[in-house]
Amino acid sequence: QVQLVESGGGLVQAGGPLRLFCSASGRTFSRYAMGWFRQAPGKERNFVAAIIWSGGTYYTDSVKGRFTISRDNAKNTVYLQMNSLKPEDTAVYYCAAEERSVPIISTHDNDYWGQGTQVTVSS
Repeated sequence: QVQLVESGGGLVQAGGPLRLFCSASGRTFSRYAMGWFRQAPGKERNFVAAIIWSGGTYYTDSVKGRFTISRDNAKNTVYLQMNSLKPEDTAVYYCAAEERSVPIISTHDNDYWGQGTQVTVSS
């Protein structure tokens, strides 16, 4: 069992940065693939970024060059650094986890979700 708690969301102006945090419980965090998804009002939950045990990272095209996912296994935490934010980045951001060696890129890839954190980008 893994419990995930996101934090760091908020209101930011377009072009600004924001850093999200996902704290995970459990002693085997280093073996977990971790991911970030987002869901805008009235839309499906979509993949944003993922990181596997080796540190390999994956991004959806719309955030490449602007977002960076990273992890600190000693702190059981995964981060999402978001720069050059755009109004279309506005959504609830969810942390995802699964004990697997390949990245989480679909909502069907994992069993564990956090409660979500709201990110609002004003124009």
